[in-house]
Amino acid sequence: VALEQQEAEEVHRILVVLSDLFRGRGAEMQATVDAATELDVLHAKAQYSMRIDGVQPKLADDGRLELRGARHPLLTGKAVPVDVLLIPPVSVLVITGPNTGGKTVALKTAGLLPLMAQAGLLVPVADGSQIPVFRCVFADIGDDQSIAANLSTFSSHIKNIVDMNDALELPALVLLDEAGAGTDPLEGGALAMAVIDHFRTRGAKV
Repeated sequence: VALEQQEAEEVHRILVVLSDLFRGRGAEMQATVDAATELDVLHAKAQYSMRIDGVQPKLADDGRLELRGARHPLLTGKAVPVDVLLIPPVSVLVITGPNTGGKTVALKTAGLLPLMAQAGLLVPVADGSQIPVFRCVFADIGDDQSIAANLSTFSSHIKNIVDMNDALELPALVLLDEAGAGTDPLEGGALAMAVIDHFRTRGAKV
């Protein structure tokens, strides 16, 4: 028992000495951790880009969003690629069609891929794709009704749109899913057109 106690004390003494040595080189330790972190992030980006068969899109100098053969990175198997084209002077794209037609997936793809590119990732698109650099990307997707906050589906959409408008800085991408939903169809349709036109006149891609 006495020998085990002496051993524990010696281990503790050695650890204290080593800790004191490192404590005197805190800046170098932090620099080492920072470098290891940066290398790990770069490696992870490269590995992920290879896994999704990503390519390097061209940075558009005229603000165009030209996604050719784009695939949502989370879809595996035989995902059907889509073309999302917002080429000047066009700044608004309205996607319509039946339910389960992939409209929301296309919308999410259009928002996710530019953000991936700006984060230094290759993106799952075909050659010839071009992506601008956005200062902000906004998305109102899904149903955010809340009993706790006393928000209906319609009012939650309106709140999101107001928040987007307040924080908008160009160049910007605004994604609206089911714009004008959750209220009377005629009134909702008119409101949706007004909201889309408002963001268009502010200079955003919609």
